[in-house]
Amino acid sequence: MVWPPSVRGLLVTEGVRGEGGVLRNRDGKRFMFDDIPPNYRSSTADNEDEGWRYTQGDKSARRPPELLTRDHVARCIRREVKAGRGSPHGGVFLDISWIKEKLPNAAEHIKKKLPSMYHQFKQLADIDITKEPMEIGPTTHYVMGGVRVDAESQMSTVPGLFAAGECGAGLHGANRLGGNSLSDLVVFGQRAGKFAAQFAKDTPAGQINPDQVDQSAREALEPFDRGSAGENPYTIQHELQKMMQDLVGIVRVEEEMERALEEIEQLKARAARVGIPGNREYNNGWHTALDLNNLLTVSEIVARVAILRKESRGAHFRDDYPEKSEKWGGVNLRVRKNLAGGVTVAEVPVTEIPDELKQVIEENK
Repeated sequence: MVWPPSVRGLLVTEGVRGEGGVLRNRDGKRFMFDDIPPNYRSSTADNEDEGWRYTQGDKSARRPPELLTRDHVARCIRREVKAGRGSPHGGVFLDISWIKEKLPNAAEHIKKKLPSMYHQFKQLADIDITKEPMEIGPTTHYVMGGVRVDAESQMSTVPGLFAAGECGAGLHGANRLGGNSLSDLVVFGQRAGKFAAQFAKDTPAGQINPDQVDQSAREALEPFDRGSAGENPYTIQHELQKMMQDLVGIVRVEEEMERALEEIEQLKARAARVGIPGNREYNNGWHTALDLNNLLTVSEIVARVAILRKESRGAHFRDDYPEKSEKWGGVNLRVRKNLAGGVTVAEVPVTEIPDELKQVIEENK
């Protein structure tokens, strides 16, 4: 959902398109018919009637272009918005109400098939989806990649840090089924937990540098010293979000990402001057101020690795490099942040599944 602001970001189920919902630009055009990838043309309807029959269970019909892969649909929506053909609030229109042209009891049909969506829009946005279209847009899924771990111990290169599932390197939230996620939690999540407990039991506590602790505490409290005279943390957060969406978003080009890195540096300087009023208790402004360094670090990492990966793969799509690259199919990018706050990126060859992991998989089938 992209409108109203109070519900911006709430998910709209793909079931709306599955039941016959169509995507239109501000001119009312079903723009998805304009861009059907060659490898999907044989399985995609080339007219509205065939697409409708598919959603109603006709086995001889091909799917409508609205049901193409999510990354492609997202790029098409982005293209319409960037070309000035989007909806008034930066998205496009998802319309299920049009099926009244096909079904005499369309309103009841929509409420029965999509009860949660009907109530979500009616209660939160005062929109009756049986009568009018919704304003929607693509949203961000998870960050690609994750914490690199040893296959046998589940431990990362940071002693005592264990990872499994979507936060581990090699698995991405949008590229797995719910069943895969469950097995990750049950099998590898349990293993990681057991290893972590044993590590804590066997390993003495590390030495703490009191000077570093005092410095961190001073830095965390500095925004209170500046008070309302400092930079507003919410403003910086909002500008960072908008800039990343515009310049390092669904479709990427090197020139825009280089601009993003320049703007990130400017936002870093402003974040160092952030100020907040009030006290420490339940102070969301303080929480946002503390988050800014992490948000800026992750944003910089995303931009830098996206510039280096000169190809399109998965949800990483580059207009200037639209094809997959044989080289980059065998390379991961490892990111490190040094104590001074700088970020370095290194190419790491992808290796085959280690024998230890094969054994774990075999044991836990």
